[in-house]
Amino acid sequence: MYIQPRHKKQKSVQSLVKRETRISNRENRWQALEQSRDWCFCLEYSHRYSSTMSVSIFTVTSKSAVLRWSRYEGALSYRVTASLRNSPVPVVFASFGQNTIMGSVNSLNPNTAYTFRVKALDSLMNVLADTSVDRSTAPDVPAIEMASSKESQSITVEFTEVSGATSYILRTETNDGSFFSEIPVPTSPGTVTNLQPYTDYTLSVMSVNSAGRSQPSISVEAKTVLPTPQFNTSSPSNSSILVKWEPVNHAVLYSLSIIKDGSYSQSRLNTTDTQVLFPDLEAGSLYCIKGNAWSPENIPGDDFTICQITRSPTPQSIALVVTSTPDAGIVVSWDPAQGAEQYVALTLTGQNCSSSSNSCILTPLSCGETNSVTVIAVNKGGNSAPSYPVQIISFPCPPQPIWVEEVVAGNCSVMWRSVPHAEYYTTFIKSDDGIEGTCNSTEPRCQFHCSCGYSYIMSVFAHNQAGPSPPGPLVNHTTLPCCPELTMVSAVSWETLMIQWSPVRGADLYETRAVDATEKILCNDTAPRCALSDLNCNSRYSVVVIPCNDVSGCNLTCSSQIHETAPCMPEIIGVSQSNLSSVLVNWTSANTAANYTVRVIGTVGDMHVCHSNGTSCQVPNLPCGSVYEVIATASSSAGNSMPSYTTPLETAPCCPDNLTVSQVTQAMTNVTWSDAVGAQTFIASLSSPRGNAQCHTMETGCVMGCITCGTNYTVSLEAISRTGHKAECTYHGFSASECCPSGIRLYRGTNNTLRVRWRSSSPLTNYTAEVTGSNSTHVCSPQPGSSTCDVSEIVCGQVYSVVVAPLNPDGAKVPFCNSRMYSVSCVGSNVGMVLYRGRR
Repeated sequence: MYIQPRHKKQKSVQSLVKRETRISNRENRWQALEQSRDWCFCLEYSHRYSSTMSVSIFTVTSKSAVLRWSRYEGALSYRVTASLRNSPVPVVFASFGQNTIMGSVNSLNPNTAYTFRVKALDSLMNVLADTSVDRSTAPDVPAIEMASSKESQSITVEFTEVSGATSYILRTETNDGSFFSEIPVPTSPGTVTNLQPYTDYTLSVMSVNSAGRSQPSISVEAKTVLPTPQFNTSSPSNSSILVKWEPVNHAVLYSLSIIKDGSYSQSRLNTTDTQVLFPDLEAGSLYCIKGNAWSPENIPGDDFTICQITRSPTPQSIALVVTSTPDAGIVVSWDPAQGAEQYVALTLTGQNCSSSSNSCILTPLSCGETNSVTVIAVNKGGNSAPSYPVQIISFPCPPQPIWVEEVVAGNCSVMWRSVPHAEYYTTFIKSDDGIEGTCNSTEPRCQFHCSCGYSYIMSVFAHNQAGPSPPGPLVNHTTLPCCPELTMVSAVSWETLMIQWSPVRGADLYETRAVDATEKILCNDTAPRCALSDLNCNSRYSVVVIPCNDVSGCNLTCSSQIHETAPCMPEIIGVSQSNLSSVLVNWTSANTAANYTVRVIGTVGDMHVCHSNGTSCQVPNLPCGSVYEVIATASSSAGNSMPSYTTPLETAPCCPDNLTVSQVTQAMTNVTWSDAVGAQTFIASLSSPRGNAQCHTMETGCVMGCITCGTNYTVSLEAISRTGHKAECTYHGFSASECCPSGIRLYRGTNNTLRVRWRSSSPLTNYTAEVTGSNSTHVCSPQPGSSTCDVSEIVCGQVYSVVVAPLNPDGAKVPFCNSRMYSVSCVGSNVGMVLYRGRR
């Protein structure tokens, strides 16, 4: 790109490009250059040839247009002309070399429609190609009339409006290039915003239409004003406002003015400080403060207005009233304070309430509380001074604990502890039959008549000038139930009394007591009757019916009755058979003045009776071997005792009518007897000074050993029943047979005889000896006291059995002596050697 002066040497294209791109500081020079008719703009470009040629508008301004065309083959130069639209006469033209494809035409009129034509020429200036394009120029360049700053962030520019312009562009820049801005505006004036306070700016304006924009106008210099001080206001008291701000750079003075809302009078002042106190103001009033900073050039900066209300005056006419609805609290009221937006009531205990009206309620309120209340008014300026404290005493606390004393039946007293700040008390009393009553008292007690068997509900309220206390605890008091009348006591068994009475008021339960010297029997029941059982026999009981309820307990003042129980049951301690037909019965008993009857009842229905006022009696004529039950009873004026425990009785068994003793062996006997009534077992005994023999059996006979031969025995028999009762039976004596001899020997004698020898157990016993062979028996009997005898006619070669037996006093031979075997050999025809072969 280059600038080519007409009829002069061409200048550097690059210098013109730089001039175009560096718009901000060289725009005015470019404008002067364009206005010169001696310059043109062209662009050389290496491009291949084309058989056709095209043209376009690159850009237009108010007085110039830049065209661009394609290179045409064979062209050595190009001519660009501009003619008024619909006119064939060019008004300006410019020529360019064969290598130029962009060029400008100048000296055009602003806001004018032109036809731009480009012709490709050969060396003879013949037209090789011809093409055109229509376009209008931009409007004329406007002129800035004034640029001024009223605010620290904007500058307002007034300029001349030009014909054909549809809008304008305001260009703003700093000299150091740190800021550049172009903004569209529709007309004059236009304002540039978002600027920095107290800063120098260069401003120019361009007109715009559909064809493009004009060249910038001649620039002007302008500076923004100082920024506004940032005021912070407060109300230190209800008659002053303090204004503070941070210093404004470059400011040499500050101006402030204050005016009350609704007033036309204002105060002004200038200061170099950064705070100002406005005194003597009206409490609770709104004031507006306006101020600005002044630059060293004595130009005022932005102004700033802030409004501040002074604190409200102290609330007056504080009134306190205790309320109980809906909740207990203090109603605080006051006269309205000017300028107050909110009120806060405070207590010494830290409670508070707030309101935008002239009252609020402090809750919760405790009973018996002494407190003081102050009120402050609040607005945006702060809190007013607190009001003078007002004292208040709340309603008293409910009395507690509450209890009822009934020292004397029918005279009740409601009692409670004294309550602080209470002036008097009211007691409400209501009985369960619906009757109500009240009692006023300055003392912590109240007396009223109370009947037996009634329930009462009581509550106590304490009062003072603030009102009654909250409801306290309800106390229920039920008086003792009434005592029963017409109590009847009757004996229904040996140890049981039946007590009956009429129901009484207030009794939920009846406790029947029977008390003697040693014990207390209780019966608890809800029915008006009770059976007292397990009483002591032969005792005097004090019987009383005590009515009770769950609340008040039992009425212990009811009268009692005396009732005696039946005699105690006798205890049989012994039943003994005094002889074979009578029984002595003994018993024990703690009864006094009682008569006793003993009954002995047999299993077959027979009964034997005896009577006594002591502790024993004799029952006669009882048969042996019988079973009885013995029962004793006691009787007195109070009735009969329980029968004693049954004591079984068996009379001694009967003795057998016959008993026989027979000796089986030398040391064993067989004893037999007849049956005995009532006997289950028997003990048979043979007794002698030389020893006893005994057998125990359930049969009617037994075999006894260990009998001593030649001894006289006493025979006895014990018949024993199934319960161990015994009958001693004695029979005639028994004599055991004589003892069999020992040391029996058989010796060979002469003339076919044999001698039998033995040892005798008694010198007075007679013996007989039998020697029995296979064919005959030989017997010999020596004289008493002799222990040998001979038998003859013995046949040798046989075996002989030898038996030596004593003779009983009746002459009978003892049958159970042992025999001995001997072999008798022959010597020739005579008896030879005798050999012992053992017992048989």
